Amino acid sequence: MTRYQVPVGPLHVALEEPMYFKLDLEGETIKGLHISAGHVHRGVEYLVMKRNFYQNITLTERICSLCSNSHPTTFCMALEDIAGVEVPERGQYLRMIADEIKRVASNLFNVGIMAHIIGFTSLFMHVLETREIVQDIKETLYGNRMDLGANCIGGVKYNLDAERIAYLLTRLDEVQPAVEEIRGIYATNHSILTRTRGVGVLSREDALEFGLIGPVARGSGVAYDVRRNSPYAMYDRLDFAIQTQPDGDVWSRAMVRLDEVRMALSLIRQCLAKLPDGPIAISGLPDIPAGEAIAKTEAPRGELIYYLRTNGTDMPERMKWRVPSYPNWDALHVMMQGNTIADVALIVNSIDPCVSCTER
Repeated sequence: MTRYQVPVGPLHVALEEPMYFKLDLEGETIKGLHISAGHVHRGVEYLVMKRNFYQNITLTERICSLCSNSHPTTFCMALEDIAGVEVPERGQYLRMIADEIKRVASNLFNVGIMAHIIGFTSLFMHVLETREIVQDIKETLYGNRMDLGANCIGGVKYNLDAERIAYLLTRLDEVQPAVEEIRGIYATNHSILTRTRGVGVLSREDALEFGLIGPVARGSGVAYDVRRNSPYAMYDRLDFAIQTQPDGDVWSRAMVRLDEVRMALSLIRQCLAKLPDGPIAISGLPDIPAGEAIAKTEAPRGELIYYLRTNGTDMPERMKWRVPSYPNWDALHVMMQGNTIADVALIVNSIDPCVSCTER
């Protein structure tokens, strides 16, 4: 059978973000893949060295919309390490609440898009309607629906009083049963299972070989989560379990994300129950001496690593980050082998690629 190439992207009806690659096809079967990156390169690593630390809290939050809170959190953790700043306990719990709220919204968005690609419009609308409750929570607590602006050096910029805590718990009570219903549909619906089981398979061995992280790796049975394996903030004080699936296909990655939504809702409730009194941040502006540090957190897409070097001024000398999407891209070479061209959009969506943070 004759082989031929089909270009996909960077702007393509089947893709949610502007990726560009070429498929080597034999009939309808994928035999090879060539990925080209850089379509939305923004030069953010250059820009951060032209702005001071406080301006960079705002800039790093705009690297990625769905992981937006994780970037300034990790950046502030690196700064606090260099400066020897200890974040108050209440500030740590409030950081975790903001991160887990973002995780719920991010994961629901991804599984909703999967239903949209399959053509299951009513399920897509149901998932996005549930996510909209979380968007309302963000707008009420933080004043923004995407970039929360919650972090500062030494803590957070927002607080929760009794009225806001009651509001948050009430809205979580609305989200919880909807998530359970959605998970049940994804676990049993014939249309979902037919299109996603056995599609885009990535073995545990390949996940380890490619150094994959986040829900993609956990969907292949790799039980690694920064919150458990290298705890930060107050995660070591919470009842937390890593969510995994063994089969490594599109369905498994979706189920991991839905299970992590359930876990995130539990973690938010635990944080609210344990929320101590006290300050939400340090007082004053700390001096940042010369030094270097590495900080990492578990963003919705996986392990986010920041490297920061300072020289005693108010601007970074060097800042570098390894985003979760970057290693997951390369594994598409394995996931797409032997699948059909009709599965491309589903497989790409299953790694939840963030092109903006990858091509920063």
